[in-house]
Amino acid sequence: MEVGDIKFYVERWKAVEEIEREELRASTAKQNWKRLNSIVRRAKRLRLRRGDDDRETEVFQIWLKLRNHYAYGSA
Repeated sequence: MEVGDIKFYVERWKAVEEIEREELRASTAKQNWKRLNSIVRRAKRLRLRRGDDDRETEVFQIWLKLRNHYAYGSA
């Protein structure tokens, strides 16, 4: 894969992300509530539990730091 190809895909995914953001901004509170309820019902059906793992937040913080470094060049 060439550097130009990578840049093309990065730009393309940024455009997709922006479209998704616009769709989320345009959604109503009722639509958001329905989505959230759907996620909660699915989690209950699948018996998904968060558990007692306190390191979960730490993992999210590491991913956020990596993402910010990649996207913005700083941590």
